[in-house]
Amino acid sequence: MSYRLAAVAGLVLAVLPAAAQESPLPELFSDVIDVRVVNVEVVVTDREGNRIQGLDASDFELHVDGENVPIDYFTEIDEGIARTDVKGDAIGAVSSLAAGEPVPTNYLVFIDEYFAVRRDRDRVLERLEQDLGKLRAHDRVALVAFDGQNVSQLTDWTGSRDVLRGAFGEARKRDAQGIMRITDIEPAVVEPTLADRSSQALIRSRAGIRRAMSTLNLSRREREIQRSVLAATATLRSYADPPGRKVMLVLTDGWGAPEWNGDDLGSVDWRPPSIESIYGPLVHAANLVGYTLYPVDLPGFDPAFTNAPAGTGDPSATYTPSPSLGLEPNLSALPTDLYSEWSQEVSLAYLARETGGLPMINAFRDVALAEAAADTRSYYWLGFEPPRNEDDELHDIEVRLVGRPDLRVRSRRSYLDLSKSTEVTMMVEGSLLFGGAAGKETLTVELGAPQRARGRKIMVPMKVLIPLDDITLLPMGDVWMNEVELRVTVINDHGDRSETPVETIRISGRREPEPGQHWWYTTELLLRKGEHRIVTAVHDPVSGTILSASGTIGHSPNPKRNKGASH
Repeated sequence: MSYRLAAVAGLVLAVLPAAAQESPLPELFSDVIDVRVVNVEVVVTDREGNRIQGLDASDFELHVDGENVPIDYFTEIDEGIARTDVKGDAIGAVSSLAAGEPVPTNYLVFIDEYFAVRRDRDRVLERLEQDLGKLRAHDRVALVAFDGQNVSQLTDWTGSRDVLRGAFGEARKRDAQGIMRITDIEPAVVEPTLADRSSQALIRSRAGIRRAMSTLNLSRREREIQRSVLAATATLRSYADPPGRKVMLVLTDGWGAPEWNGDDLGSVDWRPPSIESIYGPLVHAANLVGYTLYPVDLPGFDPAFTNAPAGTGDPSATYTPSPSLGLEPNLSALPTDLYSEWSQEVSLAYLARETGGLPMINAFRDVALAEAAADTRSYYWLGFEPPRNEDDELHDIEVRLVGRPDLRVRSRRSYLDLSKSTEVTMMVEGSLLFGGAAGKETLTVELGAPQRARGRKIMVPMKVLIPLDDITLLPMGDVWMNEVELRVTVINDHGDRSETPVETIRISGRREPEPGQHWWYTTELLLRKGEHRIVTAVHDPVSGTILSASGTIGHSPNPKRNKGASH
């Protein structure tokens, strides 16, 4: 029974490249993350790099977008122990940290098999396993691997050395596809295309425009990197809540800086992609939920790019670029191998710098876990409660020391004031990319027979039935009404997915709905031919409820009916 005869509107999706599909990870993106406190872990050193201990909250200033803001929480962590000597009643200790008690550190190890070469990956995994003895009794480790399409959990959080050794051994048995990435120079299998009509929801903000433009201008290799980055982002969010310090070791090869094509600079519509456009989602997610990134360069150093003599095995020998390289080299003049080295190190340095971590490049790949453990043993834990505008704006964070110009600080550099709408979109895309469901699986979607459209495209009629038992209608004058948000996103068998535009559906009636009633909404999907996986979701902003359905769309002329999840 329908609450109203029909609501008809247009929704056209563009197939744009991004990430891959299903995963056995449970509860991925299953809930909106409500961040009330931004945690800022601060490392303080002298000019020689020695840690400085014994500072108090009054020694620090916290600036957000250049404005001094109060520090609401402060605790010193000294060799893994929370200290109590906080001056001033206005500042409390960081929640969940008990004075005099050890602070656990959680090490989330993400293995990017999509870009890894087996020899290099296995070497690093063996060194990580050897350094498990560097961890303390209350520390925990989780291992996750991404093969280009699926995210697999090799072990959940555990401190058991036997379990971890077994997980590292299992990781070394898995395939690594890095050689394929190196030798694969064929053009993209699926070319990105734009629909005839863009969604207004996609271009409501400058951030939306930047995201759309940056995606369109990515090369094929950059789109493949983005696939791995989004997998790491989804993984990090699904492991968002362990108590204590949170660290992510990202094991990868080939995560380079965006390519700049000088021939395109004269185009009015062309905009060069940035490092942020590819790696920003991982950085912002890490800063949002309090992770510090320690990216690990799997191939390590080449003697041609280091001052250390070959075979020294000195882990302190770091990459030193040639004078002609520098921080902003003339990229077009660089040899291919030197450009690749510079490109990857710049990208890994960005991930570490923006989250307060360190890049494990060159010889440091062999001591990545030991170095991360040592780096997270002594620091200052600051926290503040920012005003929440939920406007998807990025805010700069700077920590300063009062009257101590001789000291240096390192910390995360920003936080994203994420809107609930963007959070819901991330949940929907997470369920599309890695399986699971976004909210309650009570939505019903009916797909009609595909019709031929221009080119290699099809038009698929779509009917969405919204159960009114699961959303909230409010009495507004003489009607009961609500405005819910519809999201539809698809992914094809090559791993290319659509953007996720948001359409507003107004539901209204003259009386309160009866149990079992539905509101239905019709639209059409413009897709390329072939099979696609589809996720449809309805978000009720009043109650926060998310209803979803998933299934497949093919070129078969027979209609399909999907209710709830269908994997």
